[in-house]
Amino acid sequence: MNLIQSFRHNWLSNLRGDILAGIVVALALIPEAIGFSIIAGVDPKIGLYASVVIAIVISFAGGRPAMISAATAATAVLFGALVREHGLQYLLAATILAGFIQIVAGALRVGHIMRFVSRSVMTGFVNALAILIFMAQLPELIGVTWESYAMIASGLAIIYLFPRVTKAIPSPLVCILLLTGAALLLGIDTRTVGDLGELPNALPMLLIPQVPLSVETLLIILPTSIAVAAVGLLESLLTASIVDQMTDTRSDKNRESIGQGIANIASGVFGGMAGCAMIGQSVINVKSGGRTRLSTFIAGAFLLFLLLVLGDWVGLVPMPALVAIMIMVSVGTFSWSSLNDLRHHPRRSSIVMLATVITVVGTHNLALGVGVGVLLSGIFFAWKVAQIFRVTSVLSADGRERDYLVEGQLFFASAAQFEDAFDFREKLARVRIDVSRAHIWDLTGVKAIDMAVLKFRREGVAVELVGMNEASATIMDKLAVHDQPGALERMLGH
Repeated sequence: MNLIQSFRHNWLSNLRGDILAGIVVALALIPEAIGFSIIAGVDPKIGLYASVVIAIVISFAGGRPAMISAATAATAVLFGALVREHGLQYLLAATILAGFIQIVAGALRVGHIMRFVSRSVMTGFVNALAILIFMAQLPELIGVTWESYAMIASGLAIIYLFPRVTKAIPSPLVCILLLTGAALLLGIDTRTVGDLGELPNALPMLLIPQVPLSVETLLIILPTSIAVAAVGLLESLLTASIVDQMTDTRSDKNRESIGQGIANIASGVFGGMAGCAMIGQSVINVKSGGRTRLSTFIAGAFLLFLLLVLGDWVGLVPMPALVAIMIMVSVGTFSWSSLNDLRHHPRRSSIVMLATVITVVGTHNLALGVGVGVLLSGIFFAWKVAQIFRVTSVLSADGRERDYLVEGQLFFASAAQFEDAFDFREKLARVRIDVSRAHIWDLTGVKAIDMAVLKFRREGVAVELVGMNEASATIMDKLAVHDQPGALERMLGH
């Protein structure tokens, strides 16, 4: 595919769908960006500027078309302590440093870590985000007027029923327009976007954070930058995988990592805070018809247009309209089939999924929840592999020799079982350990072999290792010590 064909495919192949989807996303970004600014303890314009800059830059630099990146709660919550103790300028500096860390991570091909995230963890991540998206709407659902409830119900009816009339216009956009018009014409008393905070009315300015260029400054911002970079990459890569599944297309995870870094550096130098991919807005974009980079660009560019040109009108958009959209996103994001799967899937897979959901919802920490899920997946996998490991033996007719046959994977989880299979006190002249049906994976497995050989030799038994495959032989040649003088004493700590 040449340059012109690539540009048409990535930018012009879905014009109407991308433009309309981008407009819907831009409107939905405003209340969230303001809310995330409050979480970080900064002026609303910091989150709004970040959303504009990140969305525009990532549309060019990212590796996942149609995915929306902007200011997010996952990164905003990490800035609170830094802002309280050191102020806004340190937030901007930490944002820029986080961007550089993400670029380095992308260059080191961190995107490959997604191979270690199981399907159960992905499902738990999606379900937890759906729950968090719904919980974020609770302030607009509790203690409000009956008119607000009526508008939310009307909004949901529009979102789900309007597509039966036509799909030419995204139903969330129709919801916003109709409910805003109804609120103005009928004088309905309800909270609006303007009630959340003052919207900026000027372009973001290029600036350099006013912090001392010193090791002390680096030590202040580095912990926050590392946390922001890690959480941002994790959420972005997981969201990219989800959008891959929704659109049945592939993305470049390493390019996405580098793109996120570039976007965050740009955000920092234009007075915004760090952000990452947003699963809720990405789902809105895809469900509204967005498929290419143009939809992401339109989301950022139209958000800027709304703030600078239509700010007064945007401030009149009733919150129930946006709440209805986010409820739709929450319902659409949740994997309802996973509830039924709990009865049919292996118990360990269900535990991983539920643990991921509970951790994320309980801590509001996406990285921690996914980390718990990946850790449990690894433990369960290691346990399962260890269960199919076995060692059998046959004693010769004269009782002087014993042949051991090792079958399965020899690694940290099966090493103890391997060692327990031998009787080192048995009066033998020779032992033959056949590993032709085994594979040695790690240092623990090598040390288990070493210990068995050395203990037999201590009892005066000759030991022969046979059948080792090439990969196992390579790690044994590199790490094994049983042929070295004094090896047993060193291993036993004598």
